[in-house]
Amino acid sequence: MSIDATDREIIRQLDRDGRISNIDLAAAVHVSPSSCLRRVRSLEQRGVIRGYRAIVDPTALGRGFEIVVHVELSLKDRATVEDFEAQVSAFEEVVECRRMFGIPAYLIRVAVADQDAYERFYMGRLASLPGLARVNSQFTMKLVKAPVGA
Repeated sequence: MSIDATDREIIRQLDRDGRISNIDLAAAVHVSPSSCLRRVRSLEQRGVIRGYRAIVDPTALGRGFEIVVHVELSLKDRATVEDFEAQVSAFEEVVECRRMFGIPAYLIRVAVADQDAYERFYMGRLASLPGLARVNSQFTMKLVKAPVGA
């Protein structure tokens, strides 16, 4: 799967604005509209471009307070891991959950309205997950760099 400089520029432009018209995209990357469309479709078919989405302001949804949570499990047997992952995946407040190599075992991003909402989530749901040994919550001081378009 070869990706040349033009494909990379197409991806960069689409990452900035997924709704850009093919005409404007072609002009931005200096190719003809038909060539641009072929390239975009090829990138989609090869799975390089996996989809398009709207970027929503989390504050507008009452989820402007984000917490990074590091979790260690006391038991790491298959049943505990699968149960933990199934339950944490079902929580609406959990934006992202990654199983990590090393410590912490999990890195979880949680988005809620405010600190009180996080405390309710933590005490009512997170703390009751199976196999928890340690939970460390970190609040953002300043967002220095965000994904493009966020």
